[in-house]
Amino acid sequence: MEIKEKEETLQQQYLTFFLADEEYAISIERVKEIIEYTTVTKVPKVPEWIRGVINLRGNVVPVVDLTVRFGLEARQVSKTTCIVIVEVQQDSERTVMGVIADAVNQVIDFAPKDIEAPPVFGTRVRLDYLFGMGKLGKKFALILNINSVLSSAELLSVSTLQTATAETLVDEDNASVDQLEA
Repeated sequence: MEIKEKEETLQQQYLTFFLADEEYAISIERVKEIIEYTTVTKVPKVPEWIRGVINLRGNVVPVVDLTVRFGLEARQVSKTTCIVIVEVQQDSERTVMGVIADAVNQVIDFAPKDIEAPPVFGTRVRLDYLFGMGKLGKKFALILNINSVLSSAELLSVSTLQTATAETLVDEDNASVDQLEA
């Protein structure tokens, strides 16, 4: 009896969702909320896998399209498309981001025995993006390491690119003014 109780405490809950007809999972501890797909404002000069930003109760939240991030074909928005709001650990800070899902499926408990190591072949996702594969009956859900998928280095490069672009535009405007005055 004691062993069974210990095993149950080791179980973790995961939110499963679909991307391009494949099922993925994220630890429920990282999920803050699920919202209906809304207007996403495009941001210039960011990687194509960053769809843009949304206004979430007065906060600017970047929205990532994981299908594009994983090299899959982007899907059209449908009535089941939603945005999963997740919290990502970046260095010592936590950042809130949105992840587009074709559809959310369920919250499921995985015990350690239900999670297999990721295969070295056959997935369309880089192995460092995966914690493992959770058994769902006869099939599996790919369990994402969301911190790795939404790594701080790539996100930092996006903000650096935005800053550099803004500075370039200011420098070009100043150069044009100088030329006119000369």
